[in-house]
Amino acid sequence: MLQYPATFLVSSVFAAILGFGSLAGLVADIAQILFFVFLGIFLLSFIFNGPSPRN
Repeated sequence: MLQYPATFLVSSVFAAILGFGSLAGLVADIAQILFFVFLGIFLLSFIFNGPSPRN
C-alpha cells in the first residue's frame, strides 16, 4: 500500500536532482497526500477490523 507514496517520493528526489523544482514539489505533495490517505485507511481498518478479544 505504501508503494505509491514511496514511488512518488523517489521520483520527486530524482526530479529535484535534475533541476525540475516545481515538478519535484508537485510530486512531493502527491506523495504526502497519498501517505496520509493510506495512513487513514490503515487506521480505520485497524479500528474496525482490529484484534478481537480472546475467549
